[in-house]
Amino acid sequence: MYIEPRILKESRNGVDIYEIRDEMLLHREIQCVGEINAESVNSMISQLIYLSRQEPEKEITMYINSPGGEVASGLALYDVMKAIRCPIRTVCVGTAASMGAVLFAAGNSRDILPHARVMIHDPLIPGGVGGSALQLKGISEDLMRTREILCRILAEHTHRTLEEIYEKTGRDTYFYADEAVEYGLADRVVEQFDQPWNEI
Repeated sequence: MYIEPRILKESRNGVDIYEIRDEMLLHREIQCVGEINAESVNSMISQLIYLSRQEPEKEITMYINSPGGEVASGLALYDVMKAIRCPIRTVCVGTAASMGAVLFAAGNSRDILPHARVMIHDPLIPGGVGGSALQLKGISEDLMRTREILCRILAEHTHRTLEEIYEKTGRDTYFYADEAVEYGLADRVVEQFDQPWNEI
């Protein structure tokens, strides 16, 4: 079970203990880590809205290491990223796959670490799907519409044609750091977290 790291700081009242996520928030940094679902997305949306109200023009950094997850939840987060005024820098650490890749590509600036990778593919059929022929037809039509939405988003942010995106998402396609930059999924490969970031 994952336990959130905590920070101990001495104060006049003794020792204060708080989660490292709170410290990151003070520096306008949030994490998109693990499965994308309603719970994780609601937390990230709350943090984005809070930071945008504090300083509407100041950049927010979002670190992404996610295998993807629920498309509806991911699109809700995408819409909020686009709706707030703050520029968002996305940073791929580890893997940004599926819906995680869409969110990573949507950053105003997109940095990827040297050994990180991005994976894109078509949305998957929900597990345990069954029912009548008409029900299956409805599920199929919705899946195809979702596919088009996601591919149009990727096309917009990579400056690729929709046909090029369809060709890549027809199967699991992995892009390592340099390849992600070349394809338009990332802007640069970075190796240090200082300011300004040093490029490789």
